[in-house]
Amino acid sequence: MTLIRYNPWQEINSLQRQLNRLFDESFTPSKLLENGSVKVTAAELQETEKAILLKLEVPGIEAKDLDVQVTEEAVYVSGERKSETKTEEKGYTISEFYYGKFQRVIPLPARIQNTNVTAEYKDGILNLTLPKTEAEKNKVVKVNLEGSSV
Repeated sequence: MTLIRYNPWQEINSLQRQLNRLFDESFTPSKLLENGSVKVTAAELQETEKAILLKLEVPGIEAKDLDVQVTEEAVYVSGERKSETKTEEKGYTISEFYYGKFQRVIPLPARIQNTNVTAEYKDGILNLTLPKTEAEKNKVVKVNLEGSSV
């Protein structure tokens, strides 16, 4: 008879690996969810002294099919990649492309002037320049150092 040492943490580690795999597969930003539901576009946000620069990946979509709405606190982007299927000889069509709607709401780290937003769309990349409000540019916070010995 062989003696086997019991490790109570082994089951917890196994469960954590399974959960990590589930989230890695399901919530990747540029991955289409099952059943043609919503796709989330990949985004990159960079903040400078005067503006917030937002880059969104929306390949295969024409500019006219994009809906971009900007408030002082967030950017809403949605669109739809439309399917153009052509039936082949024996009635079979095989496609590895994903079609359907996508949307994303991106909260901004600072208030912006949504009336002065500039956009550029080229090669499936949407670049938005979101200028900050004057109040955000000049925002200075005074730190009270009473009671500290320096």
